[in-house]
Amino acid sequence: MTSRRRGHAPVGRQRELAELERLLASARGGSPELVFVEGPAGIGKTALVEHFLERHQLTPQRGIGMLWEQTVRFGVVDQLLQAAPAAGPATALPPDTAPVQAAEQLLTCWAETEPEAVVVDDAHHADIASLQALLSAYRRTTTHELLVVLVVRDDLMPRELRREHVLRIGPLGPGEVRTLAMLHSGRDLPAPTVQRLTAHTGGNPEYVRDLLDELPARAWLDWQPVLPAPRGLAAETARRLDSCGYAARRFVESAAVLGSTAAVAEAAELAGIDDAVQALDEACSHGLVSTVAGHGLLQLTFASPLVHAAVYASLPPLQRSDLHRRAADRAEDEDARLSHLVAITPHPDAELAAELDAFAVRQSGQGAWSVAGNALLNASRLSPTREDREQRLLRAVDAMVGAGDLISAGAFAPQLEGMPPSALRDAVLGYLAIQRGRAAEAELLLTRAWQQCDPQREPETAALICQRRVLHSLSRWHGPDLVSWGRQAMSLADPDEPSAVESEAIMGLGLAATGEPRQAERTYRQVVERVSRGAQSQRVQMGKGWLDLALDRPQTARRELESAMPGEYRMGSTRISLWAHGWLARTLFALGDWDEALQTVDRAAVLLQESGLDLCRPLVHWTGAQIYALRGDFDSAEAHLAHTTSASGHNYETMLAPSCMAKAHFAEARSDYEGVLRALDPLVQLHPRNGIDEPGFWPWHDIYANALVMDNRPQEADEFLAPFEQLARQREHRSSQARLGYARGRVLAAGGDIDAAKDVFERSVQLLAALPLPYERARVHFAYGQTLRRAGKRKEADVVMQRAREAYAALGADAYVVRCDRELKAGGVYARRDAVDLTELTPQEHAVVRLVAAGVTNKQAAQELFVSVKTVQFHLTRIYAKLGIRSRSELAARFHSGI
Repeated sequence: MTSRRRGHAPVGRQRELAELERLLASARGGSPELVFVEGPAGIGKTALVEHFLERHQLTPQRGIGMLWEQTVRFGVVDQLLQAAPAAGPATALPPDTAPVQAAEQLLTCWAETEPEAVVVDDAHHADIASLQALLSAYRRTTTHELLVVLVVRDDLMPRELRREHVLRIGPLGPGEVRTLAMLHSGRDLPAPTVQRLTAHTGGNPEYVRDLLDELPARAWLDWQPVLPAPRGLAAETARRLDSCGYAARRFVESAAVLGSTAAVAEAAELAGIDDAVQALDEACSHGLVSTVAGHGLLQLTFASPLVHAAVYASLPPLQRSDLHRRAADRAEDEDARLSHLVAITPHPDAELAAELDAFAVRQSGQGAWSVAGNALLNASRLSPTREDREQRLLRAVDAMVGAGDLISAGAFAPQLEGMPPSALRDAVLGYLAIQRGRAAEAELLLTRAWQQCDPQREPETAALICQRRVLHSLSRWHGPDLVSWGRQAMSLADPDEPSAVESEAIMGLGLAATGEPRQAERTYRQVVERVSRGAQSQRVQMGKGWLDLALDRPQTARRELESAMPGEYRMGSTRISLWAHGWLARTLFALGDWDEALQTVDRAAVLLQESGLDLCRPLVHWTGAQIYALRGDFDSAEAHLAHTTSASGHNYETMLAPSCMAKAHFAEARSDYEGVLRALDPLVQLHPRNGIDEPGFWPWHDIYANALVMDNRPQEADEFLAPFEQLARQREHRSSQARLGYARGRVLAAGGDIDAAKDVFERSVQLLAALPLPYERARVHFAYGQTLRRAGKRKEADVVMQRAREAYAALGADAYVVRCDRELKAGGVYARRDAVDLTELTPQEHAVVRLVAAGVTNKQAAQELFVSVKTVQFHLTRIYAKLGIRSRSELAARFHSGI
């Protein structure tokens, strides 16, 4: 049983505890439940169940599966019967007892003792006969208020026995590991250490606790501590390694020197063995490594980072040094060669430091900031003089920020702040401040850096400062400054230098923000011709995709942004990748592909957590908040909103705008128009406005104007709309004209001019007709239909509102489907469908309809479809919205009448 400190709930298990509590409530309500609590060893399965039992003061009947008793027929059933003293002394079941008879014994026992819970720990080691009897008894019980909990190891339970509910216990995230470290050992670990500890242990709480107990306090002071395997796992790994023959052992040890993943042929060559397949097979059979396919070459990977660490640490220093040296001699990749040399250099080495520095310069020239940063960090450590150490550390941190690794870069910030003032130091700290979203701090540092720099003597530093000012201006959404600093950066640097390329790539956005979209497009065409591959192209594709979305070309934007998303794989930047994720999510939202948009948001949320990059956090979570609000899932929407609330008037405009818009969308989905006005007021009051009102980039004006009308303030809406309508017409921006048009239609209708309102609505519909923007069309039709109904034009309103409903239903915008249904019924001419239109349903929804219409419960449908009850409930909500019905009985009646 996994130990834990009493008095604390298991860290990070709120979801799992809530699910167990739901199942207990269902059992107490007369519906017996059985759940498999599943996860790898040490993940905290038993700790979770024990805390749950304590919290609810449950005294269960207990059993435990033991490996050496797997052949004892009904061994676990006997334990359960013995654990029920109220039933009287129990004798062991005869081995020839049938599982059905054993199940009857359990049912009799439960009838007499009335347990609320039955718990079998390590059920994957239980004998099959006991499991069969237990499952049979559970399925036959109908009167007992019973919760059966089987605690099992990953994938060790026979699949045919896992027809019931499975509660998967996953790894802890960095935030949860940090909390666990504080609770367990009182250590508040720095963010980089937490990230490293989480990755090293796979988020397994048992291994986290072991390392916290075993390593001395000073080991946790380094920004990137060298983490071993826990002693118990290291001893187990040593036993497995000792069980291997000489060739297999040499093979595994050589692979450990090459890294956590290595080419089989390279490991065999380094080990000096001929039969690589035989050695690999033996290593796999002992659970040390496994194979992965990659690029046509057979590769191996260690069972876990901990196993890799254990094997590597077991190597004697001379053997380890010899393997690294020979690996360096054989390495075809320069980065790998230098890494092997660093691993065996025990003291400062000016020559190797210079070689690392030169390598970093070449990598920086390609925009491969992560590789450059690591090389410069090693060069700093190996530099004999303080001046070289500090200069290389500054450049290493700058490269880390460029790569988007804000957590590692931030760990060095105090060290940088203690260095003598210089233009480079302030430029690097200013760059870090930008990515953290600290506008005032970045302004101060970059201004001071520019004042200290002489462009004639330090052109490279001057170009770097200019490029940082470009990013600062972009984040402030100040087009004129962006263009000015961008041109200055390009005049100071070679056109192919990273600072010049990134400045030019971003300058196109500045031109568009100042009302020169055509010039912006020409700029991108020129830079694309020059930078068409490599990590630098990622910057260009991200900027061009952002511009394409703003100019009503979402399909083109999707292609560009998808190409800009990969970071590590193509040696690109996580920083750029996150911006690409954020704008791709907006693009997918615009195109109506909301499920994929949410997947993009989820991927970006992981990158945000790993990188610590706050600047684009509101952008990423804006889409999540809006989609979930439109779907009526306000709890999930609020979870995304929580990640945008840090944005305020003290932050950058590119943080403030999406944060305000996310809150406005949430309020609008709940018909809280005063809330919409409050959410957008910071944008109304913004000064200077710079490019925040430029059509296509931040579409908030129509939302604000619509809320004014709905709040009975049409005169204010009229005055507010006028300048933005004029600007949209001047730019010939179709979607902006359509958005503002539907708000104008509401204003006209509020003033009694229905004919003029109809003309404006129709023009908005025409403007959107050729654009792939289904949500915008639905929005216009909804406002148009509402306006017609309130004007008494019910038949016309019914046609328009039906279009809005169909569009919202196709998107899954259930919050608005319900409103459409309300409008249609209020109109009095709403024609109910007499049969289910199955073409509107997905295959999964169709399956749910057939089962529910046949009279089964949600739980039974979930079991039949091998999904959770919550998933069935979600599908039913979507089905009701699509078909315009409100109950199971209505669904059954309509379904059967339509067959």
